[in-house]
This record gives sequence, structure tokens and C-alpha cells, in this order.
Amino acid sequence: MTPLSLAYSPCPNDTFIFYALTHGCLAVPQVTVAPPILDDVETLNEWAMAGRFDVTKLSFHALGLVLDEYCLLSAGSALGRGCGPLLVAKRQLASDELSRCRVAIPGRLTTAALLFRLFCPECVELVPMRFDLIMAAVHAGEVDAGVIIHESRFTYADFGLTCLQDLGSWWEQSSGLPIPLGCIAARRSLGVDRIHAIERAIRASVDWAHANPAVCLPYIRKHAQEIDEQVMQNHIGLYVNDFSRDLGDKGLAAIQTFLQRGRQAGILPESDQDLLVTQ
Repeated sequence: MTPLSLAYSPCPNDTFIFYALTHGCLAVPQVTVAPPILDDVETLNEWAMAGRFDVTKLSFHALGLVLDEYCLLSAGSALGRGCGPLLVAKRQLASDELSRCRVAIPGRLTTAALLFRLFCPECVELVPMRFDLIMAAVHAGEVDAGVIIHESRFTYADFGLTCLQDLGSWWEQSSGLPIPLGCIAARRSLGVDRIHAIERAIRASVDWAHANPAVCLPYIRKHAQEIDEQVMQNHIGLYVNDFSRDLGDKGLAAIQTFLQRGRQAGILPESDQDLLVTQ
């Protein structure tokens, strides 16, 4: 069987989740993977628009744009509470000021970008840049504010920045649901049986990592933007949770609500495709 092409981000939650699957720690029928490609999530989003990989990490924003080609997997996602993107600046900004600001976003197809557009639709001067450059750009005054993700939520104070809005908290308060951040998607053309096998493999990889965290650590550290071990552990603890193992009804409801709000805002196209494949 031809190995699956696989891509995910270098962030600790993804390297933790995929360590066992990509390092020969599991034997899962129907699932062999080629050496994975690791890159920034916005690059993965753009590659998904071109249909480059069989299995790929995606922002939920991007998922809403590629549902004809890809389906959502029930394992591997990042959802939760208290873990959403943060809007930061060098000083407090009034809401009327924010609408006139230049705001950095971590890529135009990221969940963070869509979330900010839902939060502040009147702000139109958005500046896409790689996520790990945003805090320095805000600090230097290249932009007025920035939407930060990943490890940055633990280190923005080191740049002398203040949090204007926890966008995840805003989402939770307005929807009553956990915030959906990133997912793993697979080509629909792989077929139902193989897609379900991939889900089982990712779930097994999550379980293996939880049972053997110290074994995964050198690989996680190698790829992490922030190498402080406590920051890496905080990142994994926040973004790898029960939803990463299985979305369940609540996780699926959060994703459906998020995509529907994006459609109602005219940002995402309508789609009649099911998110998950079923027998």
C-alpha cells in the first residue's frame, strides 16, 4: 500500500500527537506514512487549497474552504476552553481605535484570522505574517496590534505587550462552546475504510504519547519555536485534550457553529458536504 503523505505543524501539540505514528511506535493496519512535512499552519492551509497532502493539519478556517476535497478526522484536533488566540498591543486600545488599527494576523486562512474578523468586522487593515513574527512586529510598532497563537500566549508579556481581548473567551461566552482551533483532515478520495483507519492510528498515537511523554520530548524540543520546557509542557497540556482523542458531539457542534458563523458573515462558502465521513 502506498504510504500516505502527511503534513503537520512544528508546534508541540502536533509533534506530541504524531510522534508515535511517525517514529515506528505503532502497527496500524492500512496506515503507513511517508516522512512527514512540518511547516507553519498557514503554509499547510495554502497547500491544502492545492490538495497537496493525503493527511494534513489545517486551521478550521481553511477546512471550511476545502470541504469538497477533504473531510475532518475525528482525532487529532485542537479544541478547548481557555486556549484561544489573543489580541495584543503595546497599550490598551478603545474599540473605536481598534477599528482603525493595522492588525497583524497569523495568515489569512487561520482560525485566528476568521475569529478576529467575527469579533471586529469593522477592522479591515489586516496584515498577514508568520505567527512567530507578530509579537516583535507589535513591539516595534510595525503594526498597532496583533493576533497571537500557539506558544505566544505564554510569552507575550516578555515583549512588553498587553492582552486587549482573549478571543477564545469571547467565542466561548458568545457561543457557549469550546473554541475550535485546528484539525486534521484527509482526502475524501482515500475512502471510508482507510479514513477510519487513519483516525484510529492518530488516536493510538495520542495514547502512546501520553503513556511515553519523555520519549517524545527530544522531537518536540527540536521543532518548537519556544524551547523552554515549561512552556512546551503548558502548550501540550492546553492543546492536547479529550477533543484531540475524539471530537465527540460537543466538539463537532463547536466546529459546525464556527463554520456556520463564518458562512453567515460571508467569509466562508456554503457547503453541503458532511464534515466527517460515515459508513
